[in-house]
Amino acid sequence: MNLNSILLVGLLSVIYCPLMAQPTPFPTIGQIVRVDPRLDKLISAEANVEVLANGFVWTEGPIWVKDQGFLLFSDVPQNTIFKWTEKDGVTPFLKPSGYTGVGAYSDEPGSNGLTIDRQGRLIACEHGDRRVTAMPLNGTGGKRTLADNVNGKRFNSPNDVVAHSNGSYYFTDPPYGMPKKEKDPGKETDGWGVYRIAPERAGVPGAVSIVVSDLNRPNGIALSPDEKTLYVAQSDPLRPLVMAYPLQADGSVGKGREVFGAVGMKKLGLEGGFDGMKVDRAGNLWVTGGGGVLVLSATGETLGFIKIGVATANCAWGDDGSTLYITSDMYLCRLRTMAKGW
Repeated sequence: MNLNSILLVGLLSVIYCPLMAQPTPFPTIGQIVRVDPRLDKLISAEANVEVLANGFVWTEGPIWVKDQGFLLFSDVPQNTIFKWTEKDGVTPFLKPSGYTGVGAYSDEPGSNGLTIDRQGRLIACEHGDRRVTAMPLNGTGGKRTLADNVNGKRFNSPNDVVAHSNGSYYFTDPPYGMPKKEKDPGKETDGWGVYRIAPERAGVPGAVSIVVSDLNRPNGIALSPDEKTLYVAQSDPLRPLVMAYPLQADGSVGKGREVFGAVGMKKLGLEGGFDGMKVDRAGNLWVTGGGGVLVLSATGETLGFIKIGVATANCAWGDDGSTLYITSDMYLCRLRTMAKGW
C-alpha cells in the first residue's frame, strides 16, 4: 500500500485563529490507515484525529500532568510552553521556556521535549540554554539545571528526554536548536549523542555520561514498560532508524538493534526521518514520522499509520492513558484509542 496515494479526509473547516482552542465538536484531520488487523484492537473504526488548537509555529514535546489534569507542550520557535485543558483551551504556561539570553539565538530557541519525573517535576530539554532542567509544578521552588555539559563540553541542543523510575534521565542531543552559521555553530561535543543523567544524591544532580554515540541525528526517546529497553529514533531522512538498546544494571546500554528503518518506510511509501515516540503498556511503539504517527509492534511490524498530512513532531499519552495527544506542525491534536499508555 502506498500511503501517499491516500487523500486526507475530514479537512479542517475552521478559520485560522492563532492559539485558540476550537469549539466542541473539534474539527478532524487526516485518516487512520490500517495495515494489520491488530490495529483494530488499538484504534476503533470510528476514531478520528481531532484538532484541539492551531496557529502555532512548531509544536513539540507534549506531556500530560496526571495529578492536575492538563497537557503541556512546547512551541519551540516561540520560546514558550503552553497549557491545554478541555475547559479553557490553550493558555501560555512558561515564557521563556528554553532561551533566557538577550537577543536572537536561533530559529528554534525554546524548549522541546518535556516529561514528568517521579517527583512530579517538569523536566525540559532547552535548546537555547543548551541544558536539561527540572521545575516543580506545585509552586514550591524554581527551575534548576540538571545538566548542561558532559566533561566540561556544552551540549548542542537537548531535544527529547525520558525519566527512569530509578531517578535517572536519558536524553538526545542533535543540532536542531543551534544557530545556523556557516562556520562555527558553537559545537563543543565530538558528536550527536544520547546521554544519561544519573540519579540525584542529596539534592545534587547526578553525573552525565554518554550511552549512544553512533547516531548522527538522535531525536525521540522512550523506555519499554519494564524499563529494560531504551528506544531511540533517528531523524536523518537518509538513514531513518528506530533503535532498541538493552539497559544494563549500571545505566549504560548494550548493543543496539534496529526495530524499524528505511526499508519499512519505503514499503509504506513514506519519506523522511523519525521524530518523537511513545510506548503503550503492551509494548507497541507510536513513532512520529512521514507526516503522521506510525504504530509498530515491539518487534517492528507495521500495524498502522495515523496519517495527519503535515510534519508531525511528537506524541504523549493523556487523560486515563488511552488518549494520544499529538503535536503536528502548527496543530495540537488528539486521538482517542483503545490502547493504554504508561
